[in-house]
Amino acid sequence: MKKVLFISSTGGHLNELLQLKPLFEKYDYHIITEKDKANESLKEEYKEKIDYLPYGTRSKLFSYIFKYSYLCLKTVYLYFKIRPKYIITTGTHTAGPMCYIGKIFGSKIIYIETIANVNRKTATGRLIYPIADLFIVQWEEMLKLYPKAIYGGSIF
Repeated sequence: MKKVLFISSTGGHLNELLQLKPLFEKYDYHIITEKDKANESLKEEYKEKIDYLPYGTRSKLFSYIFKYSYLCLKTVYLYFKIRPKYIITTGTHTAGPMCYIGKIFGSKIIYIETIANVNRKTATGRLIYPIADLFIVQWEEMLKLYPKAIYGGSIF
């Protein structure tokens, strides 16, 4: 069975990622997201199938630098622990390091651009677009910005 890693930051990106839950049972899956009070209960549902990265916000830049450095180190550890064949992400910054590490070591990268943007690229979308094996947009208008993308429609 193929190993598939589903990764996103918390909040809306995680809500989008969890819309893919019907796919989880078809693969040897694992979920990674940021830890916060709103999603701690996911551990009860997914048990050993979920790991957390530290939550950080760029609004607190000084502490963010340290948290992001730790996040990158933990990402390397988790990548080699899981060894996914595919990485599926809805973004954001939490997913960037994992996608690049995965690309270096041969994982296929599938990126789903957030439904929240209709006519401008996200920072993570710009970062992942050049390395994505499959780049999916949820709005047809976004095909103008990402010409190699495919229109997948809404995941909600």
